[in-house]
Amino acid sequence: MFDRFTRSIVSYGKRGKVSTEIDPDEVLLDSHNLPEFNQSQFEGRIETPIYASKLTVLFGVFLLIALVFAGRLWFLQIYKGEVYAAQSEENRLGYSIVFAERGILYDRNNVELAWNVPAIGEDLGSFSSRAFIDEPGFAHLLGYVTLPRRDKQGYFHRTEIEGVVGAEKIFNAELTGTNGLKIVETNALGQIQSESSLAPPVEGSSVALSIDSRLQAALHEFITERSNSDTFIAGSGVIMDIHTGEILALTNYPEFDPKALTDGDEDKIAEFQADDRQVFLNRAIAGLYTPGSIVKPIVALGALQEEIIDPKKKILSTGQLVIPNPYTPSQPSIFRDWRAHGLVDMRRGIAVSSNVYIWTIGGGFGDQEGLGITRLEKYFRLFGLGSVSGIEFEGEEEGVIPNPTWKEETFGESDWRIGDTYNTAIGQYGFLIPPIQAVRAIGAIATNGKLLTPSIKKGGSGQAERLLIDEDYYEVAHDGMRGAVLEGTAQALNFPWITIAGKTGTAEVGRNKQFMNSWVVGFFPYEEPKYAFAVVMERAPAGTLQGSPYVMYQMMRWMKDNTPEYFDITPEM
Repeated sequence: MFDRFTRSIVSYGKRGKVSTEIDPDEVLLDSHNLPEFNQSQFEGRIETPIYASKLTVLFGVFLLIALVFAGRLWFLQIYKGEVYAAQSEENRLGYSIVFAERGILYDRNNVELAWNVPAIGEDLGSFSSRAFIDEPGFAHLLGYVTLPRRDKQGYFHRTEIEGVVGAEKIFNAELTGTNGLKIVETNALGQIQSESSLAPPVEGSSVALSIDSRLQAALHEFITERSNSDTFIAGSGVIMDIHTGEILALTNYPEFDPKALTDGDEDKIAEFQADDRQVFLNRAIAGLYTPGSIVKPIVALGALQEEIIDPKKKILSTGQLVIPNPYTPSQPSIFRDWRAHGLVDMRRGIAVSSNVYIWTIGGGFGDQEGLGITRLEKYFRLFGLGSVSGIEFEGEEEGVIPNPTWKEETFGESDWRIGDTYNTAIGQYGFLIPPIQAVRAIGAIATNGKLLTPSIKKGGSGQAERLLIDEDYYEVAHDGMRGAVLEGTAQALNFPWITIAGKTGTAEVGRNKQFMNSWVVGFFPYEEPKYAFAVVMERAPAGTLQGSPYVMYQMMRWMKDNTPEYFDITPEM
């Protein structure tokens, strides 16, 4: 039977059909690994063949990846090769700024006024900061600077130290050096391997100012004392060499702190900005003040040059001028002087500051011809009033000389009246000038018509203009100003060791004229003038007695003891 079963399977197989017969010894054949296949390596297993379509897809994927890598390699190595090579070199070789030292500002005696000190904080060692003389009174003169600044990433976006105002800005081109360049080699970890100089820095040039720091500090001190006496709120003073135009002192009160602005001290800056006294105003060149009687010598010189009066002719000062009113005779215009002076000639008229005398020669009265507003303006401008002086500071104001055009533009009135001429002649009405113009005009009077361009640089500007006024007339103005010191309004400046010619001015200000500005101008020595000065004290209650003359009184006494060389006297032992 077994043989029959076996034969049937074999015979079935021969007919092309699958045999289902299994020999007994084959029943458990698959339970043994008879050929000893390594099954961990998948030997002895039947594998399904990989179709050609799958191989094609797989080959395409590998080819695409290879093409992407090849394209990127071409882009980096060939197309952008030079760019990335340079960038790689820059990553290895860095460039560092070597900041140049700024030049030093000196006074005329080689005293340092502004110099360099190490910066602080993260900038320590990178560049030098700026230090200023430790004395008040120099802020508007010297100004301040801005320092190099870094961005948020720590890189310098501002690489220069630049002057903002004052001498730091005026002479910025000379003071500023040229920054150098240093190559720094680093490794992959950013550590410095070596340094070498590519271009060394070039220091800025130092500049000597015409200022005498001793005079500057002292004048500021006396102006400050007068301002802090609960009377005046501010003040300004200028002293000038009338032969060179060199400014020996130029100071203002109040002032700012140059170091606070240089360092960017926000609290102090906010404090300065909140001060209603205009701390940032350089009053000496941009403060506009009604000059008052200090312009009277110019009016006198104009009258002499126009030959409208003999200097010896006397005019009666009763303390007022009464101008008839043709329309309402019972209501004449009355111009009141500050005092009745009796008969005065030109010299005494200047000395006692007679308004009646100046009104008469300025606008005319009775049978005495006056200059009139056109010629008044001519001579005021001839002496530099109403125009910039040419000093190096930016922001100098021209000032205002009243005239019919100005009146119409300011008040909308086209009628110019005799009272307008009178008030302009004594430095009132809308008359405004800064102190630098006053000292320049006084210098021209002292030198018989040499109108200088002032300068804060040692050696002066070298620029001067000769005014076309007969030199003999200046003697009258000189005598009148000397008389003001001997017997007039400037007697505070009468000293035994120095002869001074001066002129005071009291200008009424405020809507109701409840305030006053106090002026004093002059020159010395009287016999051989060398120096001119102008001081204005700002806004005190009307009637205040000790003003600018007292400031110059203190200044002259201080100079006698501390700088006697300006008086050509030997100091006391």
